[in-house]
Amino acid sequence: MTVTADERIARVGLARRLLIRPELGAVVGMVVVFVFFAVQSPVFRSPAGIANWLDPAATLGIMAVAVALLMIGGEFDLSAGVLTGTSGLILVTLATRFGFDVWLAMLVGLVVALAVGFANGLVVTRTKLPSFIVTLGTFLMLQGVNLGVTKAITGTVQVSGLRRADGFEGANAIFAGTIQLGGTSFRVAIVWWILVTAAATWVLMRSKAGNWIFAVGGNEQAARAVGVPAARTKIALFMTTAFAAWLVGSILALRYTSVQANIGIGQEFIYIIAAVIGGCLLTGGYGSAIGAAIGAVIFGMADKGIVFLGWDADWFTFFLGGMLLLATLANRLVRRYAEEVRH
Repeated sequence: MTVTADERIARVGLARRLLIRPELGAVVGMVVVFVFFAVQSPVFRSPAGIANWLDPAATLGIMAVAVALLMIGGEFDLSAGVLTGTSGLILVTLATRFGFDVWLAMLVGLVVALAVGFANGLVVTRTKLPSFIVTLGTFLMLQGVNLGVTKAITGTVQVSGLRRADGFEGANAIFAGTIQLGGTSFRVAIVWWILVTAAATWVLMRSKAGNWIFAVGGNEQAARAVGVPAARTKIALFMTTAFAAWLVGSILALRYTSVQANIGIGQEFIYIIAAVIGGCLLTGGYGSAIGAAIGAVIFGMADKGIVFLGWDADWFTFFLGGMLLLATLANRLVRRYAEEVRH
């Protein structure tokens, strides 16, 4: 029987270890994109500009890191984007229409989000259906629920007024406030993003669960054969993605104090793109949380950099598509080089 060495503990030199890191392409891309916009826009490289493009990178990064873990585990979640809207709608609706304290409304939203993640994972592991299909079904159902319930309760596709709810000030300060650093205001979401990335990196690189994630994503049958709890690992990954969706949905709801019924739709592809730019393979078993976070930084810099340069925002999707193709090619080359180094 052929035994595949754990790629995290294979003994190679420092230079080679750096060259085979999944996030190498993303780091190079981040430097190139930063230099490109910074040279042309003084605002982009100013502290206020950095705070500006780190803001969208933070909320995207929280989701991208969770999605990256799931992709390393060999699965996708197309309901992640719309679930951010569901979490936000639950929070605002319960707090403004049913008199819930904001903290209690957030707790209810967390329970619902985790239940959705658990259901996704359970159906995928029990039926063996592709997660693409299962979560696409969840996506459509949540989209219908968000729209139908919101219209039934409010008569419109929006629910608002969270600022007047009990507990808003405290929750807003923790999840959606700002912090001063060198005279510049940075969103608290950036801190959450860093914490989520650090926790995910520790799990992947330092824990037994990290071994299981790489194992089930690389070869699920082989992982089962050596005793890895594949089903539990995948269900936990779906619930992790759901937790991230709840966190981002709550941050955005507290920041804007209102939620549209269609918020989050289409964002699931942005999360996957950020994870791929960060080094995750679509086939599973390879990637990093830090890479996904860097992918989100590239997204944030491009999103705001185009505006700072006064370009038509329509070119953003062209830029994003180009980055995705380049990242996929770079990841393929890095992966091939890594396999050659180990053999």
